[in-house]
Amino acid sequence: MTGTTIADRAAELDAADPLARYRTLFLGTGDDSVLSYLDGNSLGRPLTTTLGSLTSFVEGQWAGRLIRGWDEGWLELPQQIGDRIGRVALGAAAGQCIVADSTSVLLYKLARAAVAARPERTEIVIDRDNFPTDRFIVEGIARERNLTVRWLDVAYDAGATTADVAAVLGPQTALVLLSHVAYRSAHIADVPGITRAAHEAGALVLWDLSHSVGSVPAELDAWGVDFAAGCSYKYLNGGPGAPAWAYVAERHLPTLDQPIPGWLGSADPFAMGGAYRPADGIRRLVSGTPPILGMLAMRDMLDLLEEVGMPAVREKSEQLTAFAVEAVDELLAQYGVVIASPRAPGERGGHITIDHHEFARMVPELWADGVIPDYRNPNGIRLGLSPLTTSFGEVALAVDAIARRLAAAAGAPSSTGTVTT
Repeated sequence: MTGTTIADRAAELDAADPLARYRTLFLGTGDDSVLSYLDGNSLGRPLTTTLGSLTSFVEGQWAGRLIRGWDEGWLELPQQIGDRIGRVALGAAAGQCIVADSTSVLLYKLARAAVAARPERTEIVIDRDNFPTDRFIVEGIARERNLTVRWLDVAYDAGATTADVAAVLGPQTALVLLSHVAYRSAHIADVPGITRAAHEAGALVLWDLSHSVGSVPAELDAWGVDFAAGCSYKYLNGGPGAPAWAYVAERHLPTLDQPIPGWLGSADPFAMGGAYRPADGIRRLVSGTPPILGMLAMRDMLDLLEEVGMPAVREKSEQLTAFAVEAVDELLAQYGVVIASPRAPGERGGHITIDHHEFARMVPELWADGVIPDYRNPNGIRLGLSPLTTSFGEVALAVDAIARRLAAAAGAPSSTGTVTT
């Protein structure tokens, strides 16, 4: 077929999409004030069932059971939901995942425990383009422990490779902290390859899966991962500020020395003992009271992910990002827009980043018109494509809206977006 526009192509893809029917399960997908929501990689849409789940919990369990709820199942929720995250999205056997704290706090706990497990070593490896929290935590721990940070410089449209990491590993490397999917470029790291190289050097590895969990399948057990953590409000649709999760490989649990010992992570919390003795297993990573309300929406999304299956989610994700690249090349490249993400679908996660000097000014205008991507310095728009809620039509609409503004800024007519397929 020739003479097909990007909009036509999007309509064809939506009509053929086996996951399209799931969009109706999410609140807000028919909201006329939001024409294109491309920020699910920052905050996922809520499921319709979550409205009922939260209401039912507040009315029935919180109001009805009050303090008795802790003895009737609430205290077990963090590990129960952690096990489900492990089974559905992480390739992790039971007993190694738990929900607790924020991503920042869990990354600190795990990184601090990892360097404590290698007391004779003095270096932490991390890339300069990692998410700010990851970098700041590493720098803080380095100050606390008098360690050295070994920085990796990576390509702006890619991320750390096995070769990059291997080049800086040595007998002083205690910990490598990297992201599975880079928050800016969406580059997918070679987790098994990098983990294997670090282990050969005697180091431990902590992986941040915030931009991959629920979108890109993982096999943490099979890959030999030591530690991992990630948020739950992106592709796990846990809601604003929902608690994060952590993974500790079973082999490390008996000796895990977490740096924020709290009463619920102790062996017998209600003994109110005079000395801290850590709980057996993954519960020792807990510090304080579990965030029960924040876990309910996550549980609903895990039900859906388990029904759909991560392979189908990943296939849709690759199709969405491939279409986004096609649309950008067709409609935006003529205005100097650069794709700052890997071009091979298998090498990127669930978003693409596009760069142009006009984007910082443009994003507030797009939001005002109901087109919602996000902006990342120095000059990038991230098109976040959540497989179960984003349509191909939304992608086409957003890219066309960007093209029209760039054309107006350049004083030129916008492209018709005709492509040959």
